[in-house]
Amino acid sequence: MLDAIHFYEPRSGHRLPHDPFNAIVGPRPIGWISTCSAAGGLNLAPYSFFNAFNYTPPIVGFSSIGFKDTVRNIEETGEFVWNLATRPLAEAMNQTCASAPPEVSEFALAGLTPAASRLVAPPRVQESPVAFECRLTQTVQLQGADGAQVPTWLVLGEVVAVHIAQSLLKDGVYDTAAAGHILRGGGPADYFTVGPEQLFRMYRPR
Repeated sequence: MLDAIHFYEPRSGHRLPHDPFNAIVGPRPIGWISTCSAAGGLNLAPYSFFNAFNYTPPIVGFSSIGFKDTVRNIEETGEFVWNLATRPLAEAMNQTCASAPPEVSEFALAGLTPAASRLVAPPRVQESPVAFECRLTQTVQLQGADGAQVPTWLVLGEVVAVHIAQSLLKDGVYDTAAAGHILRGGGPADYFTVGPEQLFRMYRPR
């Protein structure tokens, strides 16, 4: 027997205690983005609308609801770093959600260490086991089906350098389960982890 269906049109409201959209499209990897302004001020912020979009060249992107310091810094400098948010770093990552003026570094607020990147100016999070140094390829202001622009910016960047902790390379293969990735769920405070118990293998048909 099929379940009854809850139907709604987003423009008219979902009629639920919490918007289910984020919960359905999830869990999502976290874009923990470090940037610096043209004047050298540091910023670190997490974005739950984040993913990878291309292999060659490798391109990642995140979406910022509102033109925030992160987007402004990237437009000024053309560079950013994605840092892997892991279970041991969850509390620190959450601290970087705090609203802070541009002159305040979230690295300091969260007790994190900025580590020099190789090819870009923004630092990576030293405590994070994986980081992608990125150069801006596109900034796109999103629009609705009616063509009206919305106050959300999609930022895409080419990964030009990769840092991986040696302990996460098992026989040369990156061990996702061992890294302890955390992912954003849909509830007001829901996160998920990736571990070996979630692993299954399925090869593509030839």
